[in-house]
Amino acid sequence: MSLSSMPSNRRPALAASLLLATCASWLGVVPAQAADLTVLVGNVTSNAGNVMVGLFDSAAAFPKTVTQGAMAAAAGRDAAGWVTLVLRDLAPGTYAVSAYHDLDANGQLNNNLMGLPVEPYGFANNARGSFGPPSFQAASVVLPAQGLAIELKVQ
Repeated sequence: MSLSSMPSNRRPALAASLLLATCASWLGVVPAQAADLTVLVGNVTSNAGNVMVGLFDSAAAFPKTVTQGAMAAAAGRDAAGWVTLVLRDLAPGTYAVSAYHDLDANGQLNNNLMGLPVEPYGFANNARGSFGPPSFQAASVVLPAQGLAIELKVQ
């Protein structure tokens, strides 16, 4: 449909839409790019259960409040004990990453009576804490707009 054949009552709406889109692009108001974070979890020693990955977008949330997560069957591990999970459509930024091998597939990291984990777990950068989890900064990665792949090992 050409502009001349468009009903006259629709022309102002079209003009307003075009003006708004042009102004938004001048002001830098564009949708945020979505990036994928590929997490390769190593040292998965059995086919039992699932491998769980948690993503945290702030130090305040880490390590309790997961921003986004992913799960894969441990049976999908390769011969070298690696499982690959992909977290999709993330805003570029800084995220802490944790993973654990949920051996009994109950959806939680099991702990002993002293509160210490009894299932293999790990963090980005293979970070470890002295008495508890590592800091957000130690376990974080910067996700660029083009995406990122990281490796971590559970122990």
